[in-house]
Order: sequence, then structure tokens, then C-alpha cells
Amino acid sequence: MAEDPCVGVDLPPLQRREMEALSVDECKRFLAVARESKWFALFALALTSGMRPSEFLALKWTDIEWQRGTASIRRTIQVSPSGWQFYDTKRKRSRRIVKLQGFVLNALDNLRNGQLQAKEGDPEGVHDLLFRSSSGMRLKQRTVKREFRRLLAAAGVRAIRLYSLRHTAATLAAAAGVSVKVISNQLGHASILFTLERYTHVLPCIQDEAAARVERMLTG
Repeated sequence: MAEDPCVGVDLPPLQRREMEALSVDECKRFLAVARESKWFALFALALTSGMRPSEFLALKWTDIEWQRGTASIRRTIQVSPSGWQFYDTKRKRSRRIVKLQGFVLNALDNLRNGQLQAKEGDPEGVHDLLFRSSSGMRLKQRTVKREFRRLLAAAGVRAIRLYSLRHTAATLAAAAGVSVKVISNQLGHASILFTLERYTHVLPCIQDEAAARVERMLTG
């Protein structure tokens, strides 16, 4: 019987890219600059929601529940041999509802009003996307990445990946005392254990805030 030559061979450890996240001060500086551009709604959403780029670029206006202040993540947008198309989310848990901050909803409302005024002539089937180019077509990730780098530089903030805004959202939530369970749901992780492993560096923030809240409850 032939033997498997791979038996007993140690696989090299998986090299995971180092996680980056903006600080609170860097976020404030970045948003201040982004607010003066047409990209404010997109980056405000990305910075606070924890969505993947493929998720927030696939959002449609029907995914926004204005009264509840939420966005439903139902699909992703990906490049295909024929150009681009919608796909299902990364995993079942990735289909989720994310609560949006008030200033993000206001930015989205302003974006929607501007699009309604210029809606005539939008390509069929594309105009319902939240984020699209000036010609009405879907936004390409490379375009968003270019504008992201430009705004970071204008704000005097160090360069990070666009995807790192997802990590920034999780880190900000942890620093604000949000539970790991809520953060895990917000990010659409497969399990809370994955979130704990991925964000161990921010757990002290959660524990400190939790301890402070209990102390305030007991001592006033």
C-alpha cells in the first residue's frame, strides 16, 4: 500500500496580517476632512458599522430601515468574469442587521436626497445602490481605496488598509464598553470565540468599562 508522503510533515504556521485600527483622535481628524467631501457618508458608515467593503458597497436603499436606524446586510458585490455581480454573504452568520449612529443616518439621508435629484438617467438595476459613481455605476473598490488614502493624507493620518476600518469599528465599540457578544454580531463573525481570539488586544477596555459600570451601580 502506497504511503502518503505528507504524513508527519509539519505545516508552516498561518501568517495572519497584523491588525490595524485608527485611534479615536485619528478617527475624528479623518471624519472632519471626509465631511467636506462627497465621500463622508460612505466612510462614516464604514468606520462605525464594521462592514466589509464588499458588504457596504452592495447596500441598497431598501436595506436601510430609517425608523429603526438600521442597515440589513444581505449580499456582497464582487468582480466576476462578466464584470461584477451580487453574491451571497461570506457565511450565513454574515447576514445581519447593524445599528447605525445618528450622524451616519443623517449623512446617508443627505446622500439619498442628492441622488433623488439626479436619479433620472441612472443605469437600470444600479440606481438603488447607496454608493455609486458620478455616472450612476457601481463603485469600484480601487476607487474607494484611492479616495480613502487621499483623505487620510489630507487629515495627516497614517495610511491603513480600507479593510482596517472594519477593525477600527470593532476597536471603537470595545473601547466604548460594548460587549463582545454584540461586537461579534455586528461583525457577522462565525462565533464569539473567533471575536475573542481576533480582538484580544481590546478586551482590557471592555473589562475596565464593565468594572467601572458595576462600581457606579453599587456605589453611585
